[in-house]
Amino acid sequence: MSEKRVLAVVNGKEITEDTVLKFLNDLGPQMAMQFQSPEGMKRVVDELINQEVMYLDAKENALDKDENFIKEVERVKEGLLKQYALNQLLSGISVTEGEALEFYNENKENFKKPETVVASHILVEEEEKAKEIIKEIEAGMSFEDAAKNYSTCPSKAQGGNLGEFGRGQMVPEFEDAAFNMEVNSISEPIKTQFGYHIIKLINKNAEGLSSFDEIKDQVTQQVLGTKQQQAYINKTNELKQKYEVKNNM
Repeated sequence: MSEKRVLAVVNGKEITEDTVLKFLNDLGPQMAMQFQSPEGMKRVVDELINQEVMYLDAKENALDKDENFIKEVERVKEGLLKQYALNQLLSGISVTEGEALEFYNENKENFKKPETVVASHILVEEEEKAKEIIKEIEAGMSFEDAAKNYSTCPSKAQGGNLGEFGRGQMVPEFEDAAFNMEVNSISEPIKTQFGYHIIKLINKNAEGLSSFDEIKDQVTQQVLGTKQQQAYINKTNELKQKYEVKNNM
């Protein structure tokens, strides 16, 4: 594997493309996007140079021997060690499919799927306009074309399709109409705070129970979290017997 290109050298220490990539990764994807250009990369290299010369100056002036710095290092080390110890405790915990299935079978009431519908709509400002559109649909225009031609909602680009939704996700007037419609039917104009809606009900899904296969990953994570929490409680209770603890709360 070829070595990464050296972009700068500060007092003998190389700043490579790898160094820049690590710096960008630490920033996170949204912030890193601001530097995805030749000019942005130059700014990153300049910043890494600045940081390096600040480090060299700090070493030269023995700031690493400063009492406050040493205290800060110990504080950070303590936090890192606590997190590392916790990770070590939890990393060996796993969940078998049998354990997840047993939890699912014992808690099925928690895995019910609510009633949902799939619907499209056309939104206009005036009731008369909505009625005219309904007449055009009854005369042969497809609902999807009518939505693209007349709807003021961004969903017009998808022929008015709003996808699947459950109760509590739409305004009450719209929700009441949609959940009381028959599949493939088209509503009369429904007034809401946004205007007048013509709703087409595409599908209706009754309340039911999610199968284990559908939510196996979710159940596994839930059982894993419970096992990890219990392991943490057991370990800390054990250690409280070993070390002197005085809680004044």
